[in-house]
Amino acid sequence: MTDAELGARRLRIVREHMEAENQLDFDAAIETFDRPRYELVGTGQTFDGESEVREYYRASREAFPDQRNEIVSLRSAGDAVVTEFWLLGTHEGPLKTPGGELAPTGKTFRIKMVAIFEFAGEKIAAERIYFDRMSLLQQLTGG
Repeated sequence: MTDAELGARRLRIVREHMEAENQLDFDAAIETFDRPRYELVGTGQTFDGESEVREYYRASREAFPDQRNEIVSLRSAGDAVVTEFWLLGTHEGPLKTPGGELAPTGKTFRIKMVAIFEFAGEKIAAERIYFDRMSLLQQLTGG
C-alpha cells in the first residue's frame, strides 16, 4: 500500500469512527482502535483500554444522550489524521468532571473541537481531543 493509499484509508477509518459514535454503535467505534485510548486535553482526562473507553462512552451519553459530531475538515498528517469538528448535544444527565459533578441543565451546546487520531498501521492508536472547557461550561450553565 502506498503512503497516499494508507493516508486515504486512515481518513475513511476516522470518518467511520466518528459516524459510529453518532449512531451510538460503540462496538464499531471500538473496532477502529488498535487499543482504545481517548485523551481529553480540555479536562486532563485519559481513558485507556476498552473498559475505560466504554465507560467514557456510557457516561458521556448519559450526560448528553443526543451528543453528535459534525466534521468540518479532515487532514492526513503522516501517522495521524487531524479533524476539526463541531460537537453538539443537550445536557440531560449528570456530567462528571475532574472538579465534581454538574447536574443536568437541559441546555444545548455547540463547541468546536480538534482531534488528533494517531495511527498504528490501519488502526487508531489514540484519539486526543482539544477543546475549550470554559466555553462548554458557559454554554451549559449560562455563566
